[in-house]
Amino acid sequence: RKEFVDLYVNYVFNESIRKPFEDFMKGFLRGCPARRWMMFLPVELQIILQGHTRCDWNLLQKNVKYSQYERLDQTIRNFWTAFHKLPEEKKKMFIGFLTGSDRIPGYVLEHFTFTIADPKVENPDEFCPFASTCHRILFLPR
Repeated sequence: RKEFVDLYVNYVFNESIRKPFEDFMKGFLRGCPARRWMMFLPVELQIILQGHTRCDWNLLQKNVKYSQYERLDQTIRNFWTAFHKLPEEKKKMFIGFLTGSDRIPGYVLEHFTFTIADPKVENPDEFCPFASTCHRILFLPR
């Protein structure tokens, strides 16, 4: 019985998927040559390919640049007060709104930055915040 179970488990988890896995691996290695990825540990490779799933929101606030704003302007203080009250899921949605992805790229967690800029509109109450995802700029009306 043990031999039967061992053979069956081997078939289900190895033999039955061998051909589809080989096809997948062949295609994957065509786009991502393995010798270039060998220098990474599996955890590092996962972060590079998927990005960071957790973020230090205080570090993010510290790294932000301002255009036509100062760090202590009332609009900026109100923004960060509201931002830090958001649940984790909404903060990630904000990163998605700002960058197009809810994850921070794997190689820039400590250096990830964005800019908060004043769009210089006549009636700021008539405009919603908007973002330039390519340049990571949040246009925040006063």
